[in-house]
Amino acid sequence: MQQKTVLTADDVKKIVAAAEAEAKLHSWAVTIAVVDDGGHPLALQRLDGVAPISAYIATEKARTAAMGRRESKIYEDMINNGRYSFMTAPNLQGMLEGGVPIVVNGQYVGAVGVSGVKSTEDAQIARAGIAALGV
Repeated sequence: MQQKTVLTADDVKKIVAAAEAEAKLHSWAVTIAVVDDGGHPLALQRLDGVAPISAYIATEKARTAAMGRRESKIYEDMINNGRYSFMTAPNLQGMLEGGVPIVVNGQYVGAVGVSGVKSTEDAQIARAGIAALGV
């Protein structure tokens, strides 16, 4: 039997708090979503002033990064570089930069998705949240 590392509730709280701190440092209104390795929601934090649609987009970016085991930007780049048929990939609706997988000891344990500002800034916030785990 293999053993699986999983995110705890405390881990999720650390991620959200650090991501929120990064967003507030820059006065960015965003939504932060954290999912497990299967793309199931663990947390959603919508900051004041962000568009309601960002809650859906952040969750889908996180889900895409978790299930694909890679940053959601990779899919965006594939499509922008002419692989348009990838837009029909099942269950991957957040193929925009801003979804970052969480890797602990080589295991993919979940992902963070952020939406609300420029996509590079969304990814920056997601990475700041993950960094709070110290992995």
